[in-house]
Amino acid sequence: MTHLPATAYGLVLSLRPLLGAKAAADAPGCGAEPGDLEQAVWLRLLERLHTDGPPADPPDWLRRAVRAEARRLGRTARREIASSGEPGEPGEPVDGGRHDPERLALAADRRRGLLDAVRRLPGRCPRLMTALLSPRDATYREIAGELGISQGSLGPERSRCLGCLRRLLTPEVAAR
Repeated sequence: MTHLPATAYGLVLSLRPLLGAKAAADAPGCGAEPGDLEQAVWLRLLERLHTDGPPADPPDWLRRAVRAEARRLGRTARREIASSGEPGEPGEPVDGGRHDPERLALAADRRRGLLDAVRRLPGRCPRLMTALLSPRDATYREIAGELGISQGSLGPERSRCLGCLRRLLTPEVAAR
């Protein structure tokens, strides 16, 4: 990897192609325009330069920043769509039932059941599935590093663990 210039201008110039490509790739998934995503990341970079200085690994920082901004913009877009939409059928809550105590309790119960089943999985599966279910949205590379396994074996291991989880949950789902 080449050494990036220390000046903010040089850093911006060197990161521009990567940011453009990453924003164009991530924007459709979050419902944002690539330009909006780029602008948000540039702002984040300038704020960081002002407070903490340049990142140690600028390309890696940029990839993470784009991913985080895409998630943030996606959440904002979903909230805007939900709040601007018309109410559903008569009797249906305006918020689609997201804040309905019964629905929240049922969702929490399902999540507890899933996490309980994950803990009962064999071998490395509990740690792998917990990492995959984590709200921090880690990459395969980060998860593989945490678990001490190769990134290439993560996919097949994930498939085996999901198969075990499916077999474990099938009797419970059928009982309901």
